[in-house]
Amino acid sequence: MVQQQLSDIDIAQSTELLPIQTIAQQLNLKADQYECYGRHKAKVSIDVLKDLQHQKPGHIVLVTSINPTASGEGKSTLTVGLGQALNKIGKNAVIALREPSLGPVMGMKGGAAGGGYSQILPMEDINLHFTGDLHAITSAHNLLAALIDNHIHQGNSLHIDPQRIVWKRVLDLNDRALRQMVIGLGGPANGTPREDGFDITVASEIMAILCLAMDLEDLKARLSRIVIAYSDNKEPITVKDLGAEGALTVLLKDAIHPNLVQTIEHTPAFVHGGPFANIAHGCSSLVATMMAAKLADYCVTEAGFGADLGAEKFLDIKMRTGDLKPSAVVIVATVRALKMHGGVAKSDLQKENLEALQQGVANLKKHMETISHYGLPYVIAINRFTTDTEAELAFLIDWCKANGARAELANVWEEGGQGGIALAEAVVAAIDQESNAFQPLYALHDSIEEKINQIVKKVYGGGRIEFSATAKKQLQAIAAHGWEHLPICIAKTQYSLSDDPTKVGRPEGFTIHIRELVPRIGAGFIVVMTGSILTMPGLPKQPATLNIGLNADGQVEGLF
Repeated sequence: MVQQQLSDIDIAQSTELLPIQTIAQQLNLKADQYECYGRHKAKVSIDVLKDLQHQKPGHIVLVTSINPTASGEGKSTLTVGLGQALNKIGKNAVIALREPSLGPVMGMKGGAAGGGYSQILPMEDINLHFTGDLHAITSAHNLLAALIDNHIHQGNSLHIDPQRIVWKRVLDLNDRALRQMVIGLGGPANGTPREDGFDITVASEIMAILCLAMDLEDLKARLSRIVIAYSDNKEPITVKDLGAEGALTVLLKDAIHPNLVQTIEHTPAFVHGGPFANIAHGCSSLVATMMAAKLADYCVTEAGFGADLGAEKFLDIKMRTGDLKPSAVVIVATVRALKMHGGVAKSDLQKENLEALQQGVANLKKHMETISHYGLPYVIAINRFTTDTEAELAFLIDWCKANGARAELANVWEEGGQGGIALAEAVVAAIDQESNAFQPLYALHDSIEEKINQIVKKVYGGGRIEFSATAKKQLQAIAAHGWEHLPICIAKTQYSLSDDPTKVGRPEGFTIHIRELVPRIGAGFIVVMTGSILTMPGLPKQPATLNIGLNADGQVEGLF
């Protein structure tokens, strides 16, 4: 078909977009409730939530997936396609997605605005600078870093121990050379020499704070609680101690307002916030999700990577913070990815292999069990690829039914919302017919060790956890400072249920190795670093950057 010969960006650039005012009118937004950023983007005032405080929220549908593979699962594409499909069957649906980071856009993953005929537009803007939210977060984060070093240089009245500064700098690009560095060289005029480094912007605590703050007042309060360093006597020093929360809030005053765009089929979509799920909590902003749920009967949102990462954090952190209850979960799976979990190399995926598929479904089974632990109804979305054989698809559908799961084929890349109608009907049926006994996995009063154990055993299927000597000391410090009541955010490889990316499928009885615990008091959780996970990615041998450029008409090419 001709559609299959077009790239995502070709499809996007051939779509006639509606003025953003028309999309806002679909949501019954008044002219003074949003600000246009050009013709096809807008910032919707966070104050809309106050205006809708007595409005009952619609159904929140979370889209997650199996553990990702190099073959791609199409989770964002399915999210967009499902939102479009719900509108096609007469339901009022709005989509809520994360903002792409320039790191993966210019690195290995490419664009992150969906694909084919299930995209959010304008995809070039969304994948690049968009409305400047990530730049604002980068600026606020690095201003704080500069203030810390300046405070030390100007006399250090807070007695900050330069060896115990925990606030790195950030950049929204992949740059492995910046992971570890020495700053302040060149004499007294250039500051105090010390070790430092860069994280990627989406790993910044300020990103997490922006995505969990309920309003500007909450944003400022959370910023003030950020622990930036420890004193000579090992007491935590915060942004409030430094007096910087006001300036940081000013830099973020526009970024906190959700961004409104549209899909190819003109379904409204909020795209706001972008923490990674392997190193952060992996969800779009809480205010965007709440706004979408208040303005529609169905809010379709997604969380990064598999259910072991994004979904767990969505359910244990985001929903708890917003005091929200999701209605259903969609677990995206593909024949291709399941064959890779069954041991097939990427180069051999086009060959029919029922034996590998039978092995690989163990990964899907684990994620089904995970969502069941939360008491939520779920639907399996089989994202169809042209290389899937009828025998493979029949096997997967029969397997899902034999395991008591609703499952539907979806072809939203090629057909848009039309290709997701069966899935949309299954989701509505699951919400209407199945019980929903949602509850988070652990209680906040549980110890840090118990919270980690619950996730490792119930979500990952692991056997035990092992703390490094450093992590054991940090556990004691967390207890001493009264931070044990916080939820946890585990940083782990996305490719495996374990902390070893080579262990695909469904490994069992493994050990999760915890090397560090990082209190993120402003965000309101403790980050648990496992395995060899990195907070500043590097570029691959052939980065996507090399395919991107402008044509003679000034249009972007090669973005995805």
